[in-house]
Amino acid sequence: MISLMSRFWLLALGACLFSPTAVAVEGEPEIRLVLQITVDGLRPDLISRGAGHFEEGGFKYLLDNGAVFANAHYQHANTETIVGHATLATGAHPSVHGMTGNVWYDAEADELSYNIEDPDSPLLPVREDQQSGDQVDPAQKLSRTQGRSPESLLAETLADKLLAYTAGKSRVFAVSGKDRSAVAMAGKGGKAFWMSTDSGDLVTSTWYYAGYPDWVAHWNSARKASRYAGTEWRLFKDKDSYLLASRDDRPYEADLGGFGRVFPHRFGDAGNKLLYTQLVASPEGDALLADFARALITNEQLGHGPVTDFLSVSFSGVDAVNHFFGPASLESEDMVLRLDRTLAGFLAFIDEQIGLDRTLIVLSADHGIAELPEYMAERGMKTGRLTPDVILEAADRISEDRFGIKGLVKFYYRPYLYLDGERIDQASLDFDHVRDVLAESLTLEPGIHIAATRQMLDKWPDRKLFGQIRNNFHPARSGDIYVVQDPYWFNFDEGPVTGMHGSPWNYDTHVPVIFAGPGIRAGTIYRAVQPADVAPSIAALLKMSPPASAQGVVLPELFGSPQSLD
Repeated sequence: MISLMSRFWLLALGACLFSPTAVAVEGEPEIRLVLQITVDGLRPDLISRGAGHFEEGGFKYLLDNGAVFANAHYQHANTETIVGHATLATGAHPSVHGMTGNVWYDAEADELSYNIEDPDSPLLPVREDQQSGDQVDPAQKLSRTQGRSPESLLAETLADKLLAYTAGKSRVFAVSGKDRSAVAMAGKGGKAFWMSTDSGDLVTSTWYYAGYPDWVAHWNSARKASRYAGTEWRLFKDKDSYLLASRDDRPYEADLGGFGRVFPHRFGDAGNKLLYTQLVASPEGDALLADFARALITNEQLGHGPVTDFLSVSFSGVDAVNHFFGPASLESEDMVLRLDRTLAGFLAFIDEQIGLDRTLIVLSADHGIAELPEYMAERGMKTGRLTPDVILEAADRISEDRFGIKGLVKFYYRPYLYLDGERIDQASLDFDHVRDVLAESLTLEPGIHIAATRQMLDKWPDRKLFGQIRNNFHPARSGDIYVVQDPYWFNFDEGPVTGMHGSPWNYDTHVPVIFAGPGIRAGTIYRAVQPADVAPSIAALLKMSPPASAQGVVLPELFGSPQSLD
């Protein structure tokens, strides 16, 4: 008898060696294009809720023709944008790829740092009249420079592996409404573009280009985003047909610079600093991104070379809408419905230009989303809002009560507390004792489920939650205490963001994973899988080795039913 583990690896090896859907290193590849679609913040039940409205193409095409993994959960605790995208890209946990959060402590600079900032890779200028918009993204407020690159990503990505495998012949691109999403998916060797909320342009940095390609400059010169100034986001269908028709005016939703809480939502006039942020928080931002992706495919001739090409498209609208209005809002329901139509048009274009029968499509999300605390309180749950000030004030109160001194915490940026070792030493206190006392006492504070130290994780190796926190731990970037909020408690900065993700709870870890394309058998699989399995599985479909640090495994259902090896 062959052991279970031996059986698994033989199946995976057979999938890699004998799959009919592999990349050809010379000649026309059987898979011309890998199209990896990541919908920021798309909890799977948001697709289910809108399914009755879906027409042909879009989500319906993927659900009807794809292998749908309905029980996919991230295995790390800090479910944020960069963490999820890096995990999808590398097949590794943040403890390995290093992207532990949108922000972490830079010990060399002694300050907090944005995840992909790089002063040596400044943004390429688009035009002299670019305005400087108000930053709504709290993470980007901590960026000390506009430079962007994948320098901080510590693991090889699928895109990097493909470029190495084809000796650089593959054309690899990533586009997104967010810089960190595009940068993570492009890896070190691909090209990344993202939407600027200052100008509405698709921008990049000197890491990728010395100057914009002519076609990008032409696309930006059309000022397509600016055409929405003074227009409105209106419902796609009759209001009475929506499940959440009565959820259009809730006092705890955000009014983003006059965007309003009810339909129709009016975009700012030309010159409004929040116009392009409003576009991202609407279906129009995703439509613009798809338009740019079509221009990219056409001008870069993706899918028409001697080897497989790769394109990542990360749509950001669902996440933005959920941040400002919540997932149980009429805006969220309409957003998913409109994204479905955007996807349908984009896939029809792919079919015309390349052929869906020669395109491997993989759809997933970087994280899920929590319902707004006030909404869940209406449902009878005890919830609330935690902000950095609340947590820091609690840490100071505990420090003063137990040690007679405040200011023992240097920084807090969710989810990590970073202690001030120098101040602790000056007070002749034991660092480990201070850390443990703070963690134990903070765990008793309202809204905090647990404040965990690295040492606690070692004592409870089999606890699921501690395993998620351990997978999030990187020695050079993670803090001293990991703060986990109670379910449905908001844990973020005060401001226009009213809904948040980032917890280890199921609503934040659960995401769709769908594979569709040549050789993929349609069906729904309910066994537990993880998004870290995506990169190794794509690699296997292309007959490549997985990315070097990948911790996920090949999904055998993509290669037909496993055969008994007894």
